[in-house]
Amino acid sequence: MSTPYYFKPAASVGPDHPVITADLCIYNANAAGVAAAIQGVRQGLSVSLFNPGWHVGGLSSGGLGFTDFGNKAAIGGIALEFYRRIGAHYGVEAEWRFEPHVAEKVLTDWLREIGVTVHHGHYLESAVVRDGRIAEIVFSHGARARASYFIDASYEGDLLAAAGASFTVGRDGNATYGETLNGQQVYPKHQFNFPVDPYVRPGDPSSGLLPGIEPGAPEIGVGDHRVQAYNFRVCMTQNEAIRVPFPKPAHYDRSRYELLARYIAAGWDQMFWKFDTIRGLKTDTNNHGAVSSDFIGENYAWPTASHAEREKIFQAHVNYHQGLWWFYRTDPSVPADVQAKVNTWGLAGDEFTDTGHWPNQLYVREARRLIGGFVMTEHHCLSKTLVEDVIGLAAYTMDSHNCRRFVDEHGHVRNEGDVQVHLPKPYGISYRTLVPQRGEVANLLVPVCLSSSHIAYGSIRMEPVFMVLAQAAATAAALAFKANQVAVQDVPYADLRRQLETDKQILVWNDGLPHGDVNDSSPIGR
Repeated sequence: MSTPYYFKPAASVGPDHPVITADLCIYNANAAGVAAAIQGVRQGLSVSLFNPGWHVGGLSSGGLGFTDFGNKAAIGGIALEFYRRIGAHYGVEAEWRFEPHVAEKVLTDWLREIGVTVHHGHYLESAVVRDGRIAEIVFSHGARARASYFIDASYEGDLLAAAGASFTVGRDGNATYGETLNGQQVYPKHQFNFPVDPYVRPGDPSSGLLPGIEPGAPEIGVGDHRVQAYNFRVCMTQNEAIRVPFPKPAHYDRSRYELLARYIAAGWDQMFWKFDTIRGLKTDTNNHGAVSSDFIGENYAWPTASHAEREKIFQAHVNYHQGLWWFYRTDPSVPADVQAKVNTWGLAGDEFTDTGHWPNQLYVREARRLIGGFVMTEHHCLSKTLVEDVIGLAAYTMDSHNCRRFVDEHGHVRNEGDVQVHLPKPYGISYRTLVPQRGEVANLLVPVCLSSSHIAYGSIRMEPVFMVLAQAAATAAALAFKANQVAVQDVPYADLRRQLETDKQILVWNDGLPHGDVNDSSPIGR
């Protein structure tokens, strides 16, 4: 069975390899990167699109087929076109619950239609900055690219960091932006519902903590370096015609699942709650509960790690997540009825065929975040403070997955970091969140790792929103290019708004209009 991977660069090139040039250079061919490329071409720019991986679509084709949209009525422009194109494949107006391979085909075909070639296996190595502008970017295998404007559509913010833009990693403290939901938090959801002993030998602290549990207690509201947990959105099926049994991981470590074994013994039975159905008799299976597919505490280094270091973290996540289902499938501590049901499931054999039917995209829920001239906070999400230069709407719950495990005052294991707070209505996102601070980088836009507090990012970080913001970024780049290549910080908002409205982007939420379907409540999504 093929092994999924993160880092697999294209073949090395020599110093005489031609530099790829364009008006607009986009880094990462996820759904946001594709949306930016489409809009760039529509606005008359030549576009180069570089992808660190080997598949188009990122999470939207990497297993997250059960779309986290918040409210469909808040989504317009290219994002809505994408879901309508998927709908056309299935013979409906729009489809929000789709098979991974269908999403990749739709996006790949779309790029072919507009004449944009994806340069796969291009992992960013460095950026050359002159006079406050990115002049050239260099990839790990030696290729180079030049452009007038750049868009960092990566989930990690690698280009913004290489260019010298200000950024942060981890959770802000509540005091930073006058918030109440930021920093370290202990909430009841995705929490242990039964007391579970945290020690290797139950009741004996001297024996040490089980894997994945950290010493020390949280300080509520205080910021730290931790980021919410990652996992894979696994495409499963019970269809025997395509079902592939869950594989045993290369380095199965049963001790990683002792905490789960104890939790099951204590009475937990919700292991099948997040098998969200998509087309094709398949699922988008996600994390649910206190011990699940989120590899809590094992991703802190990812945001700023090298590509080689990320490969090790990636493989650790593959090993843990595959091991979870191997544990359920084979371990004697799993009740017989649960084990029997698990063994009716498997991986979808017609998905991810080059990586053993395992998703090729790790769900990087949060990494670097730009510190721009404007920062989105919980006050904007809750519509307590309004944004003037709106470029799109977000509508999903403020949602952070857990960040660590600790031992409480009663000697039981607890999770920390999960927050889920609903919104009164969709809210606007500022254009200034996409651009670095004035004087840092004048030709870079960042629609994915945008300027936001940790908890506000928990609402913004949904694939449809990334596409919305990427369309706005490409529009701004085109306006800047056509205005004698002005700084992205100087793009007139009135001109940007006019073009976005022409392109059917939703910029105003009218409480008097009918609302679309909503999916922003647990256990849906996340």
